[in-house]
Amino acid sequence: MPTLTLTMPDGEAEAHLATAPGGAPAPGVLFVIDAIGLRPRIEEMADRIASWGYTVLAPNVFHRDGTAAELAPPTDLREPGAREAFMPGAMERVKGLTTELLARDLPAYLSALRSRPETAGEDVGVTGYCMGARIAVRAAGMDPHVVAVGGWHGGGLVTDGPDSPHLALATARAAFAFGHASDDRSMPPEAVAALGAAMADAGLIAVNEVFPGPHGYSMADTSMYDEESTERHFESLRRLLGSTLAAR
Repeated sequence: MPTLTLTMPDGEAEAHLATAPGGAPAPGVLFVIDAIGLRPRIEEMADRIASWGYTVLAPNVFHRDGTAAELAPPTDLREPGAREAFMPGAMERVKGLTTELLARDLPAYLSALRSRPETAGEDVGVTGYCMGARIAVRAAGMDPHVVAVGGWHGGGLVTDGPDSPHLALATARAAFAFGHASDDRSMPPEAVAALGAAMADAGLIAVNEVFPGPHGYSMADTSMYDEESTERHFESLRRLLGSTLAAR
């Protein structure tokens, strides 16, 4: 479970830290969790990314609502109906994590990652899942030293609101890789196309793909898991990080 406690503008946040093999400082990657929370599956994924040669920090972005243990699902989300029963409460936490709160939290997460002795350099990557994809895009819009962003089965990346995540692309300097879910009402084909157009308009290097399967396909501890798309996501993310951070 969480290995660190981060000092945040509004208290403390638990986080999992995964380090690169060999012990030498490595480029940093911020891992933004999905709506279900910080849990063993997230740690497994962060550890796998770290094994490629990165320092990965995965904070509990819902720290205002409780600890990772307090917010953890009480049942196995692979069982019939369990995920559907858990998600309404989780989505309330997602709604409570406003753009204003993220503007306070993201600099603290990035600072915590960069200040670790295990992290090399100021340039970092961000990988986000579910609602974490939206947060990852916002991070790139806020910080020019975010040089790589991966977004996986992200919902609501393009909205009609004045704070739509895709609007942050105008000030981003990162390379992007997206793996949308084919069965995802929160990111329909027209939104995928609009996201691609926004990245093209901003002159960004980007991969904007749709993977088969449902929203949440990378989460092996839920009924949404799709192994093929999960492995495609890892391959795409590894290429992205290798073409940006590994070259610096």
